[in-house]
Amino acid sequence: MCTRADHPRQRPAGGTSNLAAISRRQFTRGALAAIGAGAITGVTCAFAASLLAADSLNFQSAWLNDPEFIGYMIAIDNGYYAAQGLRVNYMPGGPSIIPEDGLLSGKADIALTSLTGTAQAWENGARLKIIGAQYQKSPLGVISLEKSDIKAPQDLAGKTVACPAPDLRAFQAVLKIAGVPKEKVTVVPFASDPAPLVSGEIAAIVEFVTDLPFLIEQKSGQRTSYFLFSDVGLPLLIDLVTVRADTLTRRRGELVKFLRASRKGWIENNADPAKYPAKYLETWFKGNGQPLEEENFYNRAQISLMANRRRLFGLDDRAVDASLAALESVGLTGSKKMFDLTVLPEV
Repeated sequence: MCTRADHPRQRPAGGTSNLAAISRRQFTRGALAAIGAGAITGVTCAFAASLLAADSLNFQSAWLNDPEFIGYMIAIDNGYYAAQGLRVNYMPGGPSIIPEDGLLSGKADIALTSLTGTAQAWENGARLKIIGAQYQKSPLGVISLEKSDIKAPQDLAGKTVACPAPDLRAFQAVLKIAGVPKEKVTVVPFASDPAPLVSGEIAAIVEFVTDLPFLIEQKSGQRTSYFLFSDVGLPLLIDLVTVRADTLTRRRGELVKFLRASRKGWIENNADPAKYPAKYLETWFKGNGQPLEEENFYNRAQISLMANRRRLFGLDDRAVDASLAALESVGLTGSKKMFDLTVLPEV
């Protein structure tokens, strides 16, 4: 029988409010320096897609179970991987898990990584290959109350913005691209509590736009607005489908099948984004502390971030060039050799 471990989203002691949920970015980007330093810890959830499945792939997700990974969950439950002859061992992420490290340690065959994390691993000699992109736009953006009329970086001049420390360099790059002197914007730490935004102490927050706007609006009754880093010239992609170079050489056919079945899972989800969050609330999502309304908001919000003019997971030379330019903007050196654009046409 297939089982899975529950990994509840971490929260401050004594509270259950989503307004105080600890930011995923504060863990993942702050831990990048540790890539390659040791093996991943955590529980592996093994899902036997079929007793007859010939090939097993260990798949490391980037965070705790939530709608960000629902397409892969659907592909497991609906037998899409099994139909391709695959058995996928789904491994949830979390605060102590660095997806790139899972690849380097050999515990993961495929991982969802960030552009910055992969570039840092590459700089340290890790030969990883990005073969697809779940999110065509990063969910990272600047969130404000609608009444503040903040629609672009230029509107932040003279204002106070809360920003997680790991995102500061990227936020400063956004300001530079927009021609806004960083001295014109007061930056304070963001500790996952948006109350100062609601009270007017700060004007905006740097965070993922897939759930924080919902939380703010639900708790305060005030409408929010946001702009994405990707839309103002800094496409620092996340949830990149990444493998080791040797895995790509040895298991190319299986990787094609994985992408094919995963795409089918996402197509199924995106056709009716309210269907599977309700179904998974007491299974895949159990224990993460998020109500159904929030899961539905997240699932709807991410669909536009995955849209590609060709097909899901799409990557092309233009996206690669934009990614390398974005890395340079935050002081990282990428390489075209980090990307392999030959797998997707086979999917």
